[in-house]
Amino acid sequence: MVFDGPIIQVDRLERRFGQTVALAGISFQVAAGEIVGLLGHNGAGKTTTIRLVLGLLTPHGGTVRVFGLEPTVDGEQIRQRTGVVGESPGLDERLTARELLQVFADLYDVPRVVQAQRIAALLEQFGLAEVAERRVATYSAGMRQRLALARCLLHNPELLLLDEPTAALDPVAAHHVRELIAERRREGRTILLATHNLDEAERLCDRVVILERGRVLVEGPPRELAAALGVPARVTIEVEPEQVNSALDVLARRGMRAQAKPEPGRILVEQLAKRAVPDVVATLVGAGIAVYGVELRTPSLEDVYLALHQRTERR
Repeated sequence: MVFDGPIIQVDRLERRFGQTVALAGISFQVAAGEIVGLLGHNGAGKTTTIRLVLGLLTPHGGTVRVFGLEPTVDGEQIRQRTGVVGESPGLDERLTARELLQVFADLYDVPRVVQAQRIAALLEQFGLAEVAERRVATYSAGMRQRLALARCLLHNPELLLLDEPTAALDPVAAHHVRELIAERRREGRTILLATHNLDEAERLCDRVVILERGRVLVEGPPRELAAALGVPARVTIEVEPEQVNSALDVLARRGMRAQAKPEPGRILVEQLAKRAVPDVVATLVGAGIAVYGVELRTPSLEDVYLALHQRTERR
């Protein structure tokens, strides 16, 4: 079935658990072939959103549509076209990887004539072919998460819902899983990625939706959010070690926040707009300070997230 609208469309979605408001009217959408990240602290509403998209929970207000369908009514149709991976893989440890994929191929109604070939291809693609006959109980956390990703692709889903897929992994395993997710992006799959890992979201996502206590704080491409919100850059300037104090005095007179870094001759200038960097260098040189290097650190998604969080806390 071809659907030419947004794959996921959430409009003023609300959900409560008793007196606790999990979602307070959030709205966003995910276009075909796009990776959108749901960001936020634990309790921000990420997992609740995923469950509403799958039709596992009923909204208390607003609407959610997936492929133009209503999850609480057409949940089975949606799940047939969707692959899901959570923080906990939920694998039967008594089975081998090949046996587990065979079981799920039957559950997903993958035609018997293509099952063996598809399972073999996924085991190879996810680096599990050599351990396919080992029981899952012997697998590391990273291997289990790779197997969970392979499992969710058995029925060739159009949409992937990934809920903290690297949260419990060591850095090497997490990197490997992120690479596998990036490959799915290159295949053109649509992905909704719930994560609190800002580096992960910045690397993988076309857009991010930042949640705070069940509300959308901001939405947009990671690289554009900093400029839109006015989050300043940070600049490291290298000068003669003997001139550090003089350079700090010059910058202080210009009303700039600067401090000496532990490395000799290096100064960190904070809260600086990118366009002001040439003027800062010119001011130092004009004051007789020898400038040997300038390193501009543009705002990251982490800077955006922290700035938004601080604004929310002040309110």
